[in-house]
Amino acid sequence: MNEFKDKTALITGASRGIGAATAIAYAKAGAARVIVQYNSYPEGADATVAAIRDAGAEGLALHADLTTNEGTEAFLAALAANAPNVDILVNNAGSLIERRSLVTYTPDLYDRIMSLNVMSLWFISQAVVPHMAAQKWGVIINVSSIAARNGGGPGATMYAAAKAAVAAMTKGMAKELAPQGIRVNAISPGTVDNHFHEVFSTPEMLAGVVKATPAGRLGTNEDMANSILFLSSEAASYVIGQTLEINGGFYMV
Repeated sequence: MNEFKDKTALITGASRGIGAATAIAYAKAGAARVIVQYNSYPEGADATVAAIRDAGAEGLALHADLTTNEGTEAFLAALAANAPNVDILVNNAGSLIERRSLVTYTPDLYDRIMSLNVMSLWFISQAVVPHMAAQKWGVIINVSSIAARNGGGPGATMYAAAKAAVAAMTKGMAKELAPQGIRVNAISPGTVDNHFHEVFSTPEMLAGVVKATPAGRLGTNEDMANSILFLSSEAASYVIGQTLEINGGFYMV
């Protein structure tokens, strides 16, 4: 459990859900420092940082609204001031924000979706790569979605498109960065029993997913965190540019 000793991990969107579970998992796995980015749920960020510290790591929460260019730029400035040397990056921040049909979609919603799910991932990655390249070691894990495979549910088309972009970016980043000792992969969660689906899915929708899932249950935040840690570990040292589907058999590649 000391594989990540002396490493600094940054997890975006980590005040709850997959991000919080992942941040705590890194701390339990021996990371020296875990940086938590959050936006609208400071109580959750505080709880995550407390759990990180309880696990023996240094924890720090940084606030940023990644749905805007200005928010991402402010986050990058805060990161440079507080944690300039990130060894492991998990680009988890993302949301469909709200379900909207094609004919009711607005340019503002489009911009927020793409900024949060795509632009922030790209420029946060850009910011941490120089340190990783200098030490010839680094890990970037992006969080895509099963929506990238099936187009998403009603009113989630642009979210699905953004997550498809994440999967494509993972491949391109992996090709560019692998020669520098930086491994890039992604996970693609299916339906996870967490706050995201409390907001965006109905009980009937979730029951339908369970019925169609060979594993007979929804995923958990810990299922996703465990896979992220695996992809970060030396056990996955030859896994590069992959998007790992984690959905209990609901969708099989």
